[in-house]
Amino acid sequence: MKKTVIAAAIGECVHVAGVHHFLRLAEAAGWKTIFLGPAVPIDLILSTARKEKADLVGISYRLTPETGERLLGDFAEAADELHSQGVRFAFGGTPPLAERAAKMNFFEKIFEGGESADEVLAYLKGQSGDAPSADQFPQSTAQRIHWKAPFPLLRHHFGLPTMQDTLSGIEQIADARVLDVISLGIDQDAQENFFHPERQDPRRKGAGGVPVRSREDYLALYAASRRGNYPLLRTYSGTDDFIRLAELYKETIHIAWSAIPLFWFNQMDGRGPWDLQGSIEQHQQVMAWYGSHQIPVELNEPHHWGMRDAPDVIFVVSAYLAAYNARAFGVQDYIAQFMFNSPPGLSDAMDLAKMLAIQELIEPLRSPNFRIWVQTRTGLLSYPLEVAAARAHLAASIYLQMALKPHIIHIVGHTEAHHAATAQDVIEACRMARRAIENAVQGAPDMTADPIIQERVSKLVSEARITLQAIQGLSSGQITDPLIDPATLTKTVNLGILDAPQLENNAFARGTIKTNILQGSCQTVNSLGSPVDEQERLKTFLD
Repeated sequence: MKKTVIAAAIGECVHVAGVHHFLRLAEAAGWKTIFLGPAVPIDLILSTARKEKADLVGISYRLTPETGERLLGDFAEAADELHSQGVRFAFGGTPPLAERAAKMNFFEKIFEGGESADEVLAYLKGQSGDAPSADQFPQSTAQRIHWKAPFPLLRHHFGLPTMQDTLSGIEQIADARVLDVISLGIDQDAQENFFHPERQDPRRKGAGGVPVRSREDYLALYAASRRGNYPLLRTYSGTDDFIRLAELYKETIHIAWSAIPLFWFNQMDGRGPWDLQGSIEQHQQVMAWYGSHQIPVELNEPHHWGMRDAPDVIFVVSAYLAAYNARAFGVQDYIAQFMFNSPPGLSDAMDLAKMLAIQELIEPLRSPNFRIWVQTRTGLLSYPLEVAAARAHLAASIYLQMALKPHIIHIVGHTEAHHAATAQDVIEACRMARRAIENAVQGAPDMTADPIIQERVSKLVSEARITLQAIQGLSSGQITDPLIDPATLTKTVNLGILDAPQLENNAFARGTIKTNILQGSCQTVNSLGSPVDEQERLKTFLD
């Protein structure tokens, strides 16, 4: 049975916006809600509570604190019997009155108006008290997603050049209770050489993130997060010794999910020791390892093409290949990443169309054994340097992302164009993001219904199927499934079926494709700048 909450503004107070907001969140949390209205007498509130067998009574008063204090005293005295019977009481009012209400020691929870929607939702879902424990905050990704709905989980990258600064920052972020997932930024030397001290370069220490050098360092990072809202921790899969790192992450930071590329983090992009085919094989093996341990996997794949100016269709195809490989290698909870603004210059409409095309292609892969969770993020290269403009870009991008109804939002901090985010930068970015999210959850227009967007979705899906046909045509009849065959996937890059302008002079890729932003979308063009469709571009592979 649903729990019942009744709420009202009491006395002569007619301000009920906060009461309405509270009850909307209560409905989202699964409560039966009863709104009594403005200026409701105490007797009516309490008689309704008895009649409806209310579990929680919420009252609000936003007028003069002195008058409100006397009214709350009368209310507490009249409600004492219900209070002794286990009925819970919450109060919302202005900060001066909230401070006085706290001294009464009657209300279980007091709101003064600055709380975020997910903070209120957390209370309604069972969190109470000022010293929460880990069991009040789900410690697996899927459970936390369900617990926080209808709001998405918030994730942010964090890792400073010293262990001490990173530990202190994690504590600050956790205490602020604004972030669900701290995505540990580990320095490049640790990602590649954690198990090879002889290969580490002291001059590279802290380059790109926190310089973890021991199992104890990872344990310390996890321990720092055991406070506040007990955020989950996750990190990238590394660029060598993948299985050993996976075991370490599971045992130390209880990794929420792993991020694994398909074609990247190797010699092709200069971020790892493996050649292209070898890294694909390794990435498939580590996907299988995480899948066998019921740990979610994100393939941070398509945006690497987008950030290198690949056309939208290749972005979409690579996203499909990522999901397809994850399913084939036993991943059960797949986190599909949608990085907007990649490349920069896309219009919002065409950017959204690209993401909807990905959703249309990967949705048929969904099954009871392959659950798809949507994660969106702002483009890494899209932030302006000017701080006010960067803040505006963060909010606008996240509002657009909410059209996909994401389960997770990876907040890319507004300082990224200038410096790696400090703890305070992370907290500020989360607060800006949460406001944009709350606005969208309250009722955003359905941008996906735009006929121009839907026309572009259909075009991209059709074009992507041609690209996938060309990839499948590369393999001999001896290959059961070319879309997961490392040799075939390597050929798709070697031969230019998957290509990007910034791969020019790359030992593994062609880098001969030309692209341009046309009518807000990134398209393949010929030497004259005219668009080229996939049938024409790939005709030698489709005969």
